[in-house]
Amino acid sequence: MKEQFKKFLNEEQDPKAIEKITSKLSDLLMKNEEVGYIAVQKKPAITVFPDSIVLTNKRIIICEPRNLGLSMNFTDYTWDNIAATFVKENILGSEFSFNTNTDLAISIDYIPKIQARKIYTYAKEQLDLLKNPVTIEAPVSETLKSVEPESYFDEDEIEEIETEEVTSFAEIMPATTYTETFEPLQQQPSSGERKLSELSKEELFDKLQNYKKLLDNGLILQGEYDTYKKEILSYM
Repeated sequence: MKEQFKKFLNEEQDPKAIEKITSKLSDLLMKNEEVGYIAVQKKPAITVFPDSIVLTNKRIIICEPRNLGLSMNFTDYTWDNIAATFVKENILGSEFSFNTNTDLAISIDYIPKIQARKIYTYAKEQLDLLKNPVTIEAPVSETLKSVEPESYFDEDEIEEIETEEVTSFAEIMPATTYTETFEPLQQQPSSGERKLSELSKEELFDKLQNYKKLLDNGLILQGEYDTYKKEILSYM
């Protein structure tokens, strides 16, 4: 299994951390579960036992060393429980975070920027596959033959149809019914206030965090927060 993860070492991963995680993953991976990427913290100060994040085709696993590296805590979140993922690039590395369908926010900081971009892209692909499963279809020519006699078609007339490549990454939003109704955020912006469509992903993420603080402090209702959250995520 160690040979399988050597491909990650050219992107600033700590070899010792990768080796430590690899030795544990053989007992953690489920049937048909494959590792897509491993990102490792790289703090400004020397960190002997950095935290790591493993993305597989089934879940996200947070790896936190304990007891001077003698043990390790693993916390996993399946893709169907993840509502959205975010990346915020800072001066010293990036912060990767995600929200669950139960409004739980998880983040891991000081991830090298190239690793953060890779796990963000991989996460988007997995969420998109969850929402739009890829189905294997029979070739067009075989389908036509099964419907009509061969004599009805000329092979030169059948055009080759290419499978359309999926390029958009949709976010998974929990389906919830509310009894309260609220005006969308974007309809009536106050004077001088920027529209949500004009904000960057980082500004949208900060705005979402501010609404979460208002909810936690009892300044807005749960229904209001859910409406704000849905509106903001639609622009990310």
